[in-house]
Amino acid sequence: MSTQSESFDSAVVALRPFALPRVAARRVLVAVLAVVAWLGSAALTQWWPNLDDWPYTQELLVLKLVFAALAAAIGLAGWFTSARSASDDAEHFAQRRYARIDAWLASAPWLLALALAIAAWEVATAKLEWLPRPFFAPPQALIAVFFDDFPRLSSSVVHSLGLLAYGYAIGAVTGFVAGVSIGWSRAVGYWLHPVLRLIGPLPATAWLPLAFFFFPSSFSASVFLIALATAFPVAVLTWSGVAGVNAAYYDVARTLGARPGFLILRVAIPAALPSVFVGLFMGLGASFSVLIVAEMMGVKAGLGWYLQWAQGWAAYSNMYAALLVMALMCSGLITLLFRLRDRLLAWQKGVLKW
Repeated sequence: MSTQSESFDSAVVALRPFALPRVAARRVLVAVLAVVAWLGSAALTQWWPNLDDWPYTQELLVLKLVFAALAAAIGLAGWFTSARSASDDAEHFAQRRYARIDAWLASAPWLLALALAIAAWEVATAKLEWLPRPFFAPPQALIAVFFDDFPRLSSSVVHSLGLLAYGYAIGAVTGFVAGVSIGWSRAVGYWLHPVLRLIGPLPATAWLPLAFFFFPSSFSASVFLIALATAFPVAVLTWSGVAGVNAAYYDVARTLGARPGFLILRVAIPAALPSVFVGLFMGLGASFSVLIVAEMMGVKAGLGWYLQWAQGWAAYSNMYAALLVMALMCSGLITLLFRLRDRLLAWQKGVLKW
């Protein structure tokens, strides 16, 4: 009897590295379901014929198999990582469990949802044609745009990034300087505050006629409009952050002999940085909207121009491809801004919740 009990205990110890926490097991299951969904969607593409001869159907099949392999790799990596963490001491497991599991498995639900959405999209367009053409194109049409029209689309992306970089940088710097000045100096606030309240709430696109009249080129006019859209939220939130700094910080610094320059650079600005980054995020969204509108007015490149060109030729698949690129570009820029915020505000780790 004791021999059987020892054998059972040995088996439990041997299987312990393969046991998963409940949360990890759920996410691994979702990753498995994502693999099944992608393989099922690939089977749909392969064996359910299209009502029309859409090009790049085989490329769509390969793309689905790639996503299925990606979901399988995420599930396996998360399973092995979670099992290894579960086999460690409870103290180490408590510290590393969620970071390791989330790093591998957080995207599994999105992979599952994406597989189902693309399958439904393909059935409603290429397989059954429930949605009218040419307003709704199948996934193959978007792949065709990225293959066949890549030079024009990539050139538009580069032009938009350059225009956005110029306008956003100028607007962010201008808004930051104005916000610090208003928040610190009553004299500057007396003169700039009414101007800010008068001009700031107006939509930047309302200045389109004047901008294209006063500036020598459409590029410089677009830079001005983007800078104007960026500067207002940055200035207001920077001003709010500087004005809201605890007065005790200044009193302590003055007691230690700090001068006004030190108070501004080493006390007011660091304490106001969380508000500054809120303004930068808001300015990025506003500048991106103005960018698209400005590129529809008189320029010969850019994503806004590309959208207008695609609409003029009823090339709706090109328009959807441009919208997808715009979404990815804006999301990437926001991610970079988050990384910059986390690096500059590392001293506030655990305090910021956005």
